[in-house]
Amino acid sequence: MLSNEMKKGDLAFFYYSSCEVPGIAGIMEIAKGGYPDPTAFDRNHKHYNPKSDPDNPTWYLVDVKFKRKLKHIITLNELRTHKQLQNMKLLQRGNRLSVMPVTKKEWDYILQLE
Repeated sequence: MLSNEMKKGDLAFFYYSSCEVPGIAGIMEIAKGGYPDPTAFDRNHKHYNPKSDPDNPTWYLVDVKFKRKLKHIITLNELRTHKQLQNMKLLQRGNRLSVMPVTKKEWDYILQLE
């Protein structure tokens, strides 16, 4: 799912990525669905993107609301040990973490790991 496809009320995992031990730390709810990132059009902002077009934006935002912390962080290494998650986009080589789909089956399986 792309950020511009996320809708208010959708649930998402909060994932620690730029740290020593990456993993899923909590659950959040989409408070406002995807909309163009205004910083991409602001020449004075560090995220300005001269190639981004307001009629066809490159970058989208979603507003999120905290739902709850998981009982423990489910690390990336732990996720990789579960055969049931072998097709999860997060665990595929070459994928960049940003916004990616999680199937209902993957979601339910991950929640039983906490």
